[in-house]
Parts: sequence; C-alpha cells; structure tokens
Amino acid sequence: MFSENTSATSIFLSHSHYDKALIAQAKTFLENLGIPIYVDWADETMPEKTNGITAQKIKRQIYKNDKFVLLATNNAITSKWCNWEVGIGDTYKPLSRKIALFLLAENSGVWNGNEYLQIYPRIEKNPFNNDKYYIRYPDGTFEDLLIWLNK
Repeated sequence: MFSENTSATSIFLSHSHYDKALIAQAKTFLENLGIPIYVDWADETMPEKTNGITAQKIKRQIYKNDKFVLLATNNAITSKWCNWEVGIGDTYKPLSRKIALFLLAENSGVWNGNEYLQIYPRIEKNPFNNDKYYIRYPDGTFEDLLIWLNK
C-alpha cells in the first residue's frame, strides 16, 4: 500500500501492468535505496476499472512525486498509458534531473517509433561494479544514482 511519504525525494514509477514481476523488483530495488515509490496498483483509492478519475489521480501523483521513472520494458513502450504518463512527466518535470528511464535487459534503448525516449536519462548498472547504478545522460555524461535521487 502507498502511503504519504515524508522523504525529500519520491518516485512515480510508470510501468506496464503486464510486467508485474519486474515492477515488484524495481519497486523493491528503489525502496531499498530509501526512496518512497508510487505505483498505481498499490493505491487503494484507484478505481477498479480505468476511467477519467484514474487519469486525474495519475496526473496528480506524477506532479506530486519528485521524480518520474519509466520502467522501460517493451510492454511499457507500447502502452498508451505509459506514453501518456511520459508526456505528463515531461510537462511537470522538464529538467533532465527529474525524469529517467529504467532500462531492462530486454530493451537496448533503441525504440522504433518512440525515438523521443532517447532524450531522457537512463538508470543503468555500473559495468565495473554490479552493485552500483548510475544515471547516464543523453550527452554521455553520468552520475551516481544515489546522487541523482537526492537532488
């Protein structure tokens, strides 16, 4: 269950509901870093069937949470809801310091028909230390994930 957070940083995790196991893993990973995560399926106030109220609640949560992270699976990239959420996230969090893609092994970061995703930073594993993650910016620069999360 999602509760109001008191941390300075919180994340809206955009995802495809077809990726339940991956969502749970990503949520646990980020929560283990001490960051509260909002996922819509854990929000007990969401309607059972998606509708306009669902969209309003999602918009409000994207605005309210400090960071926006898309769990960038192939399912998410083809999801109308995820693409809509990315647009909302881009509107509310236009600085690259507030939005990122969390790529998984199934996705190389090349999205035919969704090339616009290449403008966003990515959360990636450090190739020299598998216990560490960093943010890789589109210009090739990078910073430690914990530093990015705490900005």
